[in-house]
Amino acid sequence: MGNPNLLPYETIVRATSGEPEAVDEVLRHYSKRIRMAALENGHIDSVC
Repeated sequence: MGNPNLLPYETIVRATSGEPEAVDEVLRHYSKRIRMAALENGHIDSVC
């Protein structure tokens, strides 16, 4: 079977079509990576 750490393809398809529950699942799954990407020089980049 596939990699258990990956989101199911169906979840990604639902998220790209705008289904709120699927979008939340994607955000929860990647939350650590999103936080790390938001760091700049060890601080949260608040430019957004």
